[in-house]
Amino acid sequence: QVQFVESGGGLVQPGGSLRLSCAASGSIFSIGTMAWYRQAPGKQRELVAAISSGGGRIDYADSVKVRFTISRGNAKNTVYLKMNSLKPDDTAVYYCNTLPSYYSWGQGTQVTVSS
Repeated sequence: QVQFVESGGGLVQPGGSLRLSCAASGSIFSIGTMAWYRQAPGKQRELVAAISSGGGRIDYADSVKVRFTISRGNAKNTVYLKMNSLKPDDTAVYYCNTLPSYYSWGQGTQVTVSS
């Protein structure tokens, strides 16, 4: 019964920045790892970044290391993704979910990096 709502996407020039937000609603019976995923046109969905419940362990895909920062809000149902130095290859629909992705996918938020 958990639903995810992503926001913050948009059109940005290469080298620009965006901050994505995710809010989960419903019942989460056990708090675990939260993650951001993305799916580019014609490609499979891939894991971008993950953060443990307490924030003590954070992992990034090699393609976004240094440039992206994942964080959790004070509320346990919120997670953020700060994206800097965006590249055209970052263009995708971005989703949040748990890791593993136990719950249904939300609508995602579109990120388009183009001049």
